[in-house]
Amino acid sequence: MNRRELLKTVSTFAAMSGFGATAKPAHSRLRSGIVAYSFRKNFANHTMTYEDLIHLASDSGLDGIDTTAYWFPDTSPAFLASLRNTAYRNAISLYSLAVRVRLCRPTPELQTAEVENCKKWVDVAERVGAGHVRVFGGAIPKGASEQQAIAWAAEVLKRSAEYAGSKGIILGVEDDGGLTTTAEPTVEIVKQTDSPFAGINLDTGNFPKNGYSQVALCIPYASSVHFKVAHFR
Repeated sequence: MNRRELLKTVSTFAAMSGFGATAKPAHSRLRSGIVAYSFRKNFANHTMTYEDLIHLASDSGLDGIDTTAYWFPDTSPAFLASLRNTAYRNAISLYSLAVRVRLCRPTPELQTAEVENCKKWVDVAERVGAGHVRVFGGAIPKGASEQQAIAWAAEVLKRSAEYAGSKGIILGVEDDGGLTTTAEPTVEIVKQTDSPFAGINLDTGNFPKNGYSQVALCIPYASSVHFKVAHFR
């Protein structure tokens, strides 16, 4: 697959992406958003606030923002309510929330702790009106095989998705290093989870090689997409 062939599929991303759903819509469309992580330097040096980003997205004619919880000043009800209200007044959807949840945990105790961590962030996503939460696969523990790591990650994702699903929220595991460096284990985690509330937060620029074919493998499971103009190699 090359760039031209991939771009021909862009209009079918939404239609192809089922991530476990039992029924597909008769008509699908993509909405344009902006990822808060792109402005990480601005947030880190306090030259931008989320209110600024909402206004930027609105002024740019975009539909929404993929928010990143790392730069929330807090998660108090007052802040989250204010953020949601500002977004609504500017016709912006805070459609996704990125959090530091790492699925691959080797022991039952660590798995339970990570599920509880994910539940906490699902509650935050619900308060801002996000229908999607981005999570990460995490590192493969020393001495473990990839198949063991996939099974551990799927266990955490499955239990977390049960809770997220009760609130109508989808969890998307991103292809972003560690266990999810490539498409194959990322897809396998979602397949083993076997939930309509678990998918892939597909980042088209994160694969270290064979980017186009790797993206093609993930498309049927994509719940949200970070679409980049640059691909490795």
